[in-house]
Amino acid sequence: EVQLQASGGGLVQAGGSLRLSCQVSGLSFDDYAIGWFRQAPGKEREAVVCIEGSDGTTYYTDSAKGRFTISSDNAKNTLYLQMNSLKPEDTAVYYCATRPDRFEGPYGMDYWGKGTQVTVSS
Repeated sequence: EVQLQASGGGLVQAGGSLRLSCQVSGLSFDDYAIGWFRQAPGKEREAVVCIEGSDGTTYYTDSAKGRFTISSDNAKNTLYLQMNSLKPEDTAVYYCATRPDRFEGPYGMDYWGKGTQVTVSS
């Protein structure tokens, strides 16, 4: 059974950094697309970044390019999201999610972890 658990959220001032972690079980990173998603109150779910394990193809939303970095530690079965230069508009609940094979958009993921709140103050 695939399970994911995100952690690492918190309150940070604009310009600051946070690193989110997602503990994963029941899958091999090589066979899945896995990534980070967020949803702010009153807004649609958004794919922040997703990586396809088969060939490393990575998708970043425009607002995350140059500021956020996805990485993984296969030995620890953990996915990370390093977020730098945070802005108030990054405030949202962040989720990690996965599906086999290819990324098919924020509503195409099969398995979701519980979210972690990120709040960026101005």
